[in-house]
Amino acid sequence: MSVILIVEQVLNGLQFGVMLFLMAAGLTLIFGVMGLINLAHGSLYMIGAFAAAATAEVTGSFLLALAAALAAAAAAGAIIEVTVIRRLYAAPHLNQVLATFALILILSEGTRWVFGSFPLFLDIPDILSGTVTLPGGIQYSLYRLILIATGFAIAIGLWVLIERTRLGIQIRAGENDREMIAVLGVDISSLYTLVFALGAALAGLAGALVGAIQSVQVGMGEPVLILAFVVIVIGGIGSIRGALVGALLVGLTDTLGGVFLPEIFKVFMEPGAAQRSGSALAAMGIYVLMGGVLVWRPTGLFGVRRCI
Repeated sequence: MSVILIVEQVLNGLQFGVMLFLMAAGLTLIFGVMGLINLAHGSLYMIGAFAAAATAEVTGSFLLALAAALAAAAAAGAIIEVTVIRRLYAAPHLNQVLATFALILILSEGTRWVFGSFPLFLDIPDILSGTVTLPGGIQYSLYRLILIATGFAIAIGLWVLIERTRLGIQIRAGENDREMIAVLGVDISSLYTLVFALGAALAGLAGALVGAIQSVQVGMGEPVLILAFVVIVIGGIGSIRGALVGALLVGLTDTLGGVFLPEIFKVFMEPGAAQRSGSALAAMGIYVLMGGVLVWRPTGLFGVRRCI
């Protein structure tokens, strides 16, 4: 295995990880602050991707497409919170699961009705296309490097928001004792709507950014949602730092395992069998990682024990 291949796959894993972080950060905030299991979070990822693709087709501007993704996902999140989610906070988790699963079906079919069943495509702008030369002569996609940098920049911004602002104090207080902050005069309904819209906007942005390297299609959010849940379980519910670390671990495990395990197995197995066995084990890798973390730390890497 060449060093160039290893570096390229590590960067691919980082890019995958930071996009998972954008999904998981919003999900962990919503679950941490509201105690809500939101299966419809992947649909907000899809809405952001479709809004970006449609805007880019009309305007030809990638920046406007990203702005549209943020606005559409945040607006959809706020509407969903006010009309549906607000009635579920005191409900059992099973009711939350069933209601948000119903939202998946409604949003998927609604998106199919508006945009059709065929995939849409969001082109990478010319200024971000092509490759750059990294130290050691490694050629790597400029756009994927931008995605990595964007993900880390958003992680820093979220840390500042949560740890250094008045809104962040309210969010952290809401995680620990929502009744007390309501008694102290904080409008808990508005806070919940804002947090839900923020989480939705992050998911929509992730959908738009990934939509430029994948096709934009109905149902694209569900596979990512499963991985986002794995991320927050590994990182710890309610922890932005945990979401980042968990996302990077999942991204690197999935990417490096899928590339290198079949190659390792070829040393002592027939190539066809090695490919099948390596791919199967790689697909299991992130769940093995999750199981190992939960055995060691049942609350996740940065989670705290709480009663929900």
